[in-house]
Amino acid sequence: MNKKILALMLAAGLAGCATAPEGRPADPRDPLEGFNRSMYKFNDTVDRAVLKPVAQGYVNVVPLPVRSCVRNMFANVGDVMSAINSFLQNRAPDGINTTFRVLLNTTMGVFGCFDLATQNGLPRNKADFGQTLGVWGVGAGPYLVLPLLGPSTIRDAGGTAVDFLADPVAVSNIDNVPVRNSVYGLRVVNARANLLEVGNLLDQVALDPYTFTRDAYLQRRASLIRGASGAEGALPDYSLPNYDDDDDAAAPAPASGAPQK
Repeated sequence: MNKKILALMLAAGLAGCATAPEGRPADPRDPLEGFNRSMYKFNDTVDRAVLKPVAQGYVNVVPLPVRSCVRNMFANVGDVMSAINSFLQNRAPDGINTTFRVLLNTTMGVFGCFDLATQNGLPRNKADFGQTLGVWGVGAGPYLVLPLLGPSTIRDAGGTAVDFLADPVAVSNIDNVPVRNSVYGLRVVNARANLLEVGNLLDQVALDPYTFTRDAYLQRRASLIRGASGAEGALPDYSLPNYDDDDDAAAPAPASGAPQK
């Protein structure tokens, strides 16, 4: 949490000197581009040196059924805050459906290991507090790349902090320190493993991965907020890089993101 606060303070301090690469006009959504590109490079270096190799080893060693169970369990935990935020966004039907998802998957699905809710016609509706703020008219603010967490905006960074602090089933609530740290580590590896194919595709197709990821992130967030607000013209929720990954927004990132409200 302290890292997020420090990132915001540092970004604010660098706002006056952050510029776009020479020869390119500045993007008004990204006034902190100089800082963001530096942070993007840092995240990418950590990802290539540590996170990606570990995730690849995890995929190679751990059987698919076990990985699916782990992924489903973390997603089930993330559904708790999605339900809360759905109610905060005045989306009671989605909140009720997500609550039923958690109850069904936690009980009949063995603590979420099996996603029986989806199999029985209850789709997952992701919602977070940054999205909640957007639904109620709070602007996105400047685009911001967070250390290890990847693409965000000033609004979404604040929303991530609120979700982290308010989550009644957060990993931080585990009292046993070794167990808590092990769960944190597994969560990071699981999140990065889920993004292996997306990261490989990004390396292949993007001339400027930073710009591509920024635009993808901002467009996806804007679409989610329009959809939650009931606005017409909301775009489909493509599986673009999402470093809030299925839950508490703790997934480290190889890249950054695009427009919001």
